[in-house]
Amino acid sequence: MVPHLITALTGPINELEQRILESMPAIERWFRLEWMEHTPPFYTSVDVRNAGFKLAPVDTNLYPAGWNNLTPEMLPLAVQAAMAAIEKICPEAKNLLLIPEKHTRNSFYLQSVARLAQIFHQAGLNVRLGTLDPEVKEATTLTLPDGGTLTVEPLVRSKHRLGTKNFDPCTILLNNDLSGGIPKVLEDLHEQYLLPPLHAGWAVRRKTNHFQSYEEVAKKFAKLLGMDPWLINPMFGQCGEVNFAEEAGLECVQSNADALLTKIRRKYKEYGINEKPFVIVKADNGTYGMGIMTVRDAKELDSVNRKTKNKMSVVKEGQQVTQVIIQEGVPTYERVNDAVAEPVVYMLDRYVVGGFYRVHAERGIDENLNAPGASFVPLGFAESTQLPKPGAKPGASAPNRFYMYGVIGRLAMLAAAYELEATDPDAEIYE
Repeated sequence: MVPHLITALTGPINELEQRILESMPAIERWFRLEWMEHTPPFYTSVDVRNAGFKLAPVDTNLYPAGWNNLTPEMLPLAVQAAMAAIEKICPEAKNLLLIPEKHTRNSFYLQSVARLAQIFHQAGLNVRLGTLDPEVKEATTLTLPDGGTLTVEPLVRSKHRLGTKNFDPCTILLNNDLSGGIPKVLEDLHEQYLLPPLHAGWAVRRKTNHFQSYEEVAKKFAKLLGMDPWLINPMFGQCGEVNFAEEAGLECVQSNADALLTKIRRKYKEYGINEKPFVIVKADNGTYGMGIMTVRDAKELDSVNRKTKNKMSVVKEGQQVTQVIIQEGVPTYERVNDAVAEPVVYMLDRYVVGGFYRVHAERGIDENLNAPGASFVPLGFAESTQLPKPGAKPGASAPNRFYMYGVIGRLAMLAAAYELEATDPDAEIYE
C-alpha cells in the first residue's frame, strides 16, 4: 500500500526529489567515502518530517524499537545488513546476547524484540535475551500476542565478560537506551563487543550534540548538491539550566524560542512560504515522545499550565529534565487515510532496511505524533519493485519518495556517527 502523499503536487519538495535522484551516483559515492572514514551506529531509526518545502530529520534513535512494524518483505534485507554488521565486528561470532528494555509488560515492545532476535538468528547467531531487571531471578517465558514466546534470563557477570547461564556471547546488543543511567554490570567489559557503546545511551547522549553534528553533515551534503542546507536541516537552540516545575530557566527557553521563530520567519519569507512558524521544545535527552511541547509564540511560555509543566519536568524512568533543545518545527503534510503521518526510516549498519508511517488521527501537522493513539502503516521500502525510478515525474513515484527519505535517514545516521566519535570517552587514548 502506498500512502497518499498530499505533498505530491506542491513545489520545492519535488525540486529536491528531482535533484536527489539526478545526483544518485554522486550521493552514493559520497556516502561510501564517508563510511570509509566513520563507523555507522549499529542500528538506527530516524523520524523524518516532510513539509513540502522542507524535508528534515527531527529525531534519531540509536536503540530503535518498533521492528515489528516493518513488513515481512523487509526481513531478507535486514538479515543481510545484520550479517554485514556482525562480520565487521566479530566475524567468528556464534552467540549474541540481546539486552532489552525492562518493560516486559508492553506486548508491542516484546514483539519488536522478537523480530530483532529473529533477524539475528537468521543471520546465523544463537540469540539469548538477558535482562537488567533485578526482579527476574530465573529464566522467564513471556507470551506474545501472536502466540509466540520470548524467554528472558538474568545476566551473569564474570570479571570481564557478561552472559547468561551457560551462554558466553562474543557480542552484546543493547536495545535498552540507558535512560536511567549506566548499570555497573555493563561497565569494564574488555573482551566483548558492546553495541551501541555506553556513551550512545541517554545517560550521556544529548540531542543538541546530535543536531550540531547533523548541521555539519547537512552543509557538506548541500554543498555536494549545490543547495541551501536549510531545506534538509532543522535549526535549533539549547537551554542548559531549566526546571519547569519550579519555573526556573524559562526565560532562556523563551528568548531562544523567540530568536528561532524570527529566524524561521526570515527563511519562510525568503522562500515565499505562507505558513505560521513554530518551534518544538523537548528534553535534550530521552525518548518515547516524552517531555515535548509545541510553541507557536514565545509569549505562550509566560503562562505554562500545570499539566504542561508536569509533562515537561520528567521523562522516562522518572529522570528530571534540566536541559532542553528548542528545535525548528517542521510541519508534516503526509497523510494516511486523512490522518497526519510522518515517515520513520530504519537502518542496520549503513543500510536502509525499511520503514513505516507513524500516523495519529488526533494530532495536528505541527504536533508530536509519537504519543498514545499513534498507529503504524508499513512503508514499501523493501519490496524489490521499490528501486527508484529515474525519469519519473517528481512526486509521482512512491519509490523515489522513499529513496529521498532513505537519503535523509542516512544523513542523520552519519551525523550520529560524527556525534559518537566526538563524545567517545576513550577517544583521547588513540590520539
